[in-house]
Amino acid sequence: MRIAVDAMGGDHAPEEVIKGAVQAAKNYPDIEVLLVGMKGVIEETLAKSGGGNVPNLRVYNASQAIAMNDSPVEAFRSKPDSSITVAANLVKTREADAIVSAGNTGAVVVAATFMLGLLEGVRRAGIAVPMPTKKGTCFLMDAGGNIHCKPPHLLQYGIMASIYAKYIGNVSNPSIGLLNIGEEEEKGNLLVKQTLELFKKSQLNFYGNVEGQDIYRGTCDVVVCEGFIGNVLLKVTEGVGELLISTLVGGMKAAGMDISNGGNNDAPPNPFMQAFAKMKAKLDYSEYGGAPLMGVNGVCIICHGRSKSKAITNAIRVAGELTKHKANNEIVELIRKTEQLIESVKKNGE
Repeated sequence: MRIAVDAMGGDHAPEEVIKGAVQAAKNYPDIEVLLVGMKGVIEETLAKSGGGNVPNLRVYNASQAIAMNDSPVEAFRSKPDSSITVAANLVKTREADAIVSAGNTGAVVVAATFMLGLLEGVRRAGIAVPMPTKKGTCFLMDAGGNIHCKPPHLLQYGIMASIYAKYIGNVSNPSIGLLNIGEEEEKGNLLVKQTLELFKKSQLNFYGNVEGQDIYRGTCDVVVCEGFIGNVLLKVTEGVGELLISTLVGGMKAAGMDISNGGNNDAPPNPFMQAFAKMKAKLDYSEYGGAPLMGVNGVCIICHGRSKSKAITNAIRVAGELTKHKANNEIVELIRKTEQLIESVKKNGE
């Protein structure tokens, strides 16, 4: 397996991205990591970090970089030799199996969609995001890939996110919930009501309508919604998580607690600090590394712009898992089985 990594993308690039890529290459010898970016900068950083002699690590030159505040479409057109574009092209030409980037999300979506195209039968690509719950993890889709959704798009999101949950969340038969303003079937707008009927007629493991709090309760393994709502939900979740942690840390400092344990490793474990560490780990987005852009003809993992080495390493791991299990082939097969249902609904004007 070969994973192309955008070395120039992200707030902490290239140092943290390269550090994470080197660690992934060491952790997973069956993965060949292709670092894409300005060759001189990458090689200099590798030399400083001692990562220049890793056998399954290669460097591909890209003379340009897309900034986080660049217009995605304009940057894609005006910077044909950007690290994002070159990495996507490696997947297009089958020189790589997947792309990982912490760079400009819009540019990654544009490059992957235009250069790789969509899988057979897929109508819209979407971003699947792991969300922390009381029971483990819920996979939310879509988190911003497509804000103009139709019922067939949401049905396909359920299929794609289920495959992600199956292989990355280790859930054998993921349950799917449809995000709504209430559990009752008569609630919601026209899009949600029509999508509900599609899910009910499908052979998927459909739970029914769920509300926002059900995500964190772990009511379902997968929750489906349109990208506008999903992106707002994701950003609110991140903000609340940051607020909780900063409030707890501020309160502990105000109470005179030494949250660093004073550097004394021989001190007895503090139960409160152990519980705090577990909560912090549960809210840590870097555990999964990033979110896959599902539906494109290749594997594409979009990392948080603030990603550091741990997130990059885990994103490469996830890309490798989806590649190894041929997740895209399974998506195509399941979508084929729903096409007849979608066409019948269209003919009946539902």
